[in-house]
Amino acid sequence: MDTESAEKRGLTPFPEPVARGALHDRLVARLRDLIIEGELSPGARVPERELCQRFQVSRTPLREALKVLAADGLVQLAPNRGARVAALTVADVEEMFPVMGALEALAGELAASRITEEGLAEVRALHYQMVLHHKRGELAAYFRLNQQIHEKILEAAGNATLAALYQGLAGRIRRARYLANMSARRWARAVEEHEAILAALEARDGTRLGAILEDHLKNKCETVKEALLAEQRKGGQAASNS
Repeated sequence: MDTESAEKRGLTPFPEPVARGALHDRLVARLRDLIIEGELSPGARVPERELCQRFQVSRTPLREALKVLAADGLVQLAPNRGARVAALTVADVEEMFPVMGALEALAGELAASRITEEGLAEVRALHYQMVLHHKRGELAAYFRLNQQIHEKILEAAGNATLAALYQGLAGRIRRARYLANMSARRWARAVEEHEAILAALEARDGTRLGAILEDHLKNKCETVKEALLAEQRKGGQAASNS
């Protein structure tokens, strides 16, 4: 790979081969992480050649993976023009978050009565690991554990229809959640909200857990909107100064 070119794009300039077992799923997951964690920026062209070299795959599996991400709303495909990372707008956020809030509220209500003691112990362990990463300022590791907690609650709800609806929004919501956790103030507040989520789950109080999860999404929605508007203002100022 052209190391200088990759570094300019913010990409890791070293090979990162994807294991051949379940190649498609692994490649989709890695590309999704690059978008969600901001290594591939909103609106940027997807550098197919560099990614093929990085993951040591051909164009065919890479493009198949991009089709999946396009269906998830993370990538936009244009004939003869390649792929671009989809931008996240305030309108997108205002549409998605109330729906996801309702889904998470239902998941919480169901999970509170259905989660096993083993499942509860897993959520508790994930929570304490997540808090440790927050104290260390390790955002990427914190974010992955945060997402695992939400997924464990969804799993404990035991409702396949709910899970399918949730997964349909999950990619775009994860990207927005990652953006919202960038602020130190918001990050600390999110940890406090997760303390309340764990307490309600341990008490098996479905009504309270559902309400906390829905409020958690409402708070996140407002923070994401603030971040997007701040980026728009910054972009407008840069354009006026150029």
